[in-house]
Amino acid sequence: MSDESIYRNPLGVMEGRLLPKYRGRYQAHPMGYWQDEFSRAAELGLDCIEFILDFNDAERNPLLQIGGAEEILALSEKTGVKVRTVCADYFMEAPLHHADEAVVTQSQAVLRRLLEHGKKLGLSDIVIPCVDQSSMGERAAMDRFVALLTPLLEEAEGAGINLSLETDLAPQPFAELLARFDSLRVTVNYDTGNSAALGFDPAEELACYGERISDIHIKDRQRGGGSVMLGSGDTQFERFFEALRPLNFTGSFIMQAYRDDEGLAVFRQQLDWVRPHLAHWLGGNN
Repeated sequence: MSDESIYRNPLGVMEGRLLPKYRGRYQAHPMGYWQDEFSRAAELGLDCIEFILDFNDAERNPLLQIGGAEEILALSEKTGVKVRTVCADYFMEAPLHHADEAVVTQSQAVLRRLLEHGKKLGLSDIVIPCVDQSSMGERAAMDRFVALLTPLLEEAEGAGINLSLETDLAPQPFAELLARFDSLRVTVNYDTGNSAALGFDPAEELACYGERISDIHIKDRQRGGGSVMLGSGDTQFERFFEALRPLNFTGSFIMQAYRDDEGLAVFRQQLDWVRPHLAHWLGGNN
């Protein structure tokens, strides 16, 4: 780690945040130039990049391609920047609880391949978003999700990879969902900005499932609104980290912060903001 990485947790970036937007999309795997991000992350003293698996062009993504894991590992060896986690946005477009059986079968197959290749990479987490169009607001959707994810848990156990759920569920329903899985490999991806936008209390959230959090997205949002520069929105960072500190969290902090079209300059500003704040929030425990 660089001398800026003064906390025990890896500090990383969501893929694409250090590069110009891919086809004008806010968040996407930058097909054709994703390799450039490793050297930029290394220059910034970052430890890791959270890769994205999109629905579009999934078969061209190195996470699923034959030889793709080896290419990623070679770049990690060269730069010291690892890929520890994956944000599988694929499952926002094709959720595991989809009503179409053909979609479900294909999504299960994609997750199996992602686990197989992720084991080669030494992944700690695959984030499965269950928000927006893949939300599980209804009980029937939750039942279906549990039934269709459960057959994959043995493979996740074997690969040593967490299936980290990102949901828009309130704290108690989310804890109840987690309790339905007979595996500690089903964990929580906590997004600081999304919780703020939903009006949740971070202390209540962590009281319900804090020990199951394995991956954290650093983001700021206004309540009911979109992403803003870190420190300018409604995210209760201090309250969240006060609740997190006693839990001995050992996962990654991934900066999924606000971006503009180019990415790098606005990221640098927010990195300069977050480093001293992380040192303050976690200083007593690192």
